[in-house]
Amino acid sequence: MSGSAEPEVRRVVVVHGYDAAPGSHWFPWLCERLEADGVRTVPAELPEPSYPEAGAWQEAVGRAVGAVDAHTHVVAHSLGCVTVLRHLARLPRPWELGGLVLVAGFTGRLAAVPLLDGFLAGDTDLTAVRASTRRRLVLRSDDDPTVPAAATEELAARLGARLQVVPGAGHFCAEDGVLRLPAVLEALVPRPRGGAGA
Repeated sequence: MSGSAEPEVRRVVVVHGYDAAPGSHWFPWLCERLEADGVRTVPAELPEPSYPEAGAWQEAVGRAVGAVDAHTHVVAHSLGCVTVLRHLARLPRPWELGGLVLVAGFTGRLAAVPLLDGFLAGDTDLTAVRASTRRRLVLRSDDDPTVPAAATEELAARLGARLQVVPGAGHFCAEDGVLRLPAVLEALVPRPRGGAGA
């Protein structure tokens, strides 16, 4: 996802998922690393994360994302991916987004979390998102207990996104031991090969 033709990443909006917050999981680590690289981060805080309401979440994501451009990227996790995609799909065209990194993303209902059936009712037309987003990356684990691999792979296919598998990351949560997610940082701010880095 790098190259001299790609615009510089200047702002990254980070969107958490169900039962989480901006201070959960790997989000603080990512924001800290990006800020250290001179990238402005905007952690979205979504209301009632344990009992999410689709409209309220979309409003909050809309406020956090604001005006999109080629220098803006959005990173989202799990249910946050659904919300971001719904928001972007409804933006008046034309628009352009520099990039989208979706971690454990999906569309459609989840058998593992029936509480979210109402939130997840209905599909989203991703045509505009695919056409208007320059760089698209979808990450899945090989042992996610919440989102089936097929659901994440289908999302990647619908977006025409690159799919990357992170071994042993579960649902990319703190309880899975995931407090850092270098694959996301590398997608946003590529490191020179062979250089020092943590």
